[in-house]
Amino acid sequence: MPTITIDGQTIEAPAGAMLLPVALENGVHIPHYCWHPKLSIDGSCRMCQVEVEGSPKLVIACNTPIRDGMVVRTKTPAVENTRRGVMELLLVNHPLDCPICDKAGECLLQDYSYAYGSRRARTREPRRKLEKRKEIGPRMILDQERCILCRRCVRFTREITKTNELGVFNMGDHSVLDILEDKPLANDYSINTADVCPVGALESKDFHHKLRVWFLKKTESVCPSCANGCNITVHHYRDRIWRMMPRRNDAVNDTWMCDHGRLNYKHVNSTDRLRQPLLRRNGQLEACEWNEALSNAASALRQAARDTAGRSIAAVASPHLTNEESFRFGQLLRNLGVGRIDVAVVVGKSDDLLIKAEKAGNARGARDMGLVAGGGVPAILEAAAKGEIRVLYVCGPDLWQTTDRQQLEQTLANVDCLIVQDTVRSPLAERAHVVLPSLTFAEKSGTFTNVAGRVQQLHQAINPPEGQLGDGEIFSRLLAQITEGPPTFDPAAVLGEIAQAVPAYAGLTLEKIGSQGWQPTAGDTSAPAGASV
Repeated sequence: MPTITIDGQTIEAPAGAMLLPVALENGVHIPHYCWHPKLSIDGSCRMCQVEVEGSPKLVIACNTPIRDGMVVRTKTPAVENTRRGVMELLLVNHPLDCPICDKAGECLLQDYSYAYGSRRARTREPRRKLEKRKEIGPRMILDQERCILCRRCVRFTREITKTNELGVFNMGDHSVLDILEDKPLANDYSINTADVCPVGALESKDFHHKLRVWFLKKTESVCPSCANGCNITVHHYRDRIWRMMPRRNDAVNDTWMCDHGRLNYKHVNSTDRLRQPLLRRNGQLEACEWNEALSNAASALRQAARDTAGRSIAAVASPHLTNEESFRFGQLLRNLGVGRIDVAVVVGKSDDLLIKAEKAGNARGARDMGLVAGGGVPAILEAAAKGEIRVLYVCGPDLWQTTDRQQLEQTLANVDCLIVQDTVRSPLAERAHVVLPSLTFAEKSGTFTNVAGRVQQLHQAINPPEGQLGDGEIFSRLLAQITEGPPTFDPAAVLGEIAQAVPAYAGLTLEKIGSQGWQPTAGDTSAPAGASV
């Protein structure tokens, strides 16, 4: 590979690579605005100019291919003076909005202004007045005065979503960013334009004037909203999620995520969350202690298993459980001799970019853990309608959302004991005999397997209320009451059990998964026969 020298540092890089990404990947920071790793080269901001030995003038690093023996200097007086000149021009009309701008604290213009800006302006003319807080779509607002015309957002809508809502209109110092007439920024990925904007010109309505970014803590996780498993960062403060942002993973989601997945976090802190177990007494659901609820559930399962060798028990697992929780649930069901098991998954629209049809983060993982047997949900409901199912254990809301409500209600009337494990007091929970509170993706650690078979880590961002059990702990305590084993649940230890018991996951460890995930197999990515969708 060609060898170049940047500020005395010798670097090897692929032939034909551009200078700017090579420098950034090797720890040499060159200021830039318009360049983005997943968009075409624009070269409009001129902030990334550097000195190249043998060149008669400064060159822009974003559009300069490397060549063997190239010597680059990024900190010479000429380079520093050019950056100051670019910053002065960008700030001529930029409003002094930092105290009220959502981008403050993570704004490139703010950062480079500290490094290369001047303490005083040389102009006497007033700054130009443009539209502020302009609604340009159902989820986005635009502040035209803050825009530095880097055109990142324009390229995003042209090259990634191919919806072409944004453009730069007029010429020269009359140029302005705006939406096309009668075409609002309403595509399924519109909030990504706020991510790529290096300043505070484009902002999401959801996060607008909510919280200063320096208060936010960041936890790596995986989006639970569909089977793609986009890598995300959960931004939280005081045990509340304030926003979710895409995290770069070139094998999964590049640097993007859909708007639905990004905004699908409010249920985590909802006041409707189920926080205490419920037990049906005299026809009414009443709050009870964990030990009492688990004891009643274990008793019903144990009795049915003893009387019918597990044939009168059925289970519908949740595609929102982690692999570790699904594996422990499978252990519980196998110890009871349960042969009717399936995963109910909500299905919706999909596209060719990121959005997948299955609206859950771990449907494939649940199937990989063996939670599919006995003909699927239709067979379970048919058996229940005939009175063959005495105990039905349902995890999550998907069964209620994917089944004909009237048919389901008639079927449940024939079940002696309905155990529901969910995050909210759902309509299905209202018909249950035992209700066990569940946790969301943000309140647990573990792994998901996406539609392509890639295993990825979730990390706990939010602390659940003191005393609330996680799904894995619930399964472990029930298993302990049935088998007299230890009632403990350690996701890392269970992953070790999975690596030994599931051939496709052989040798899998948290270290191998890392922050970018691990592909255990290259097999078929489609749902197996019998899977309920």
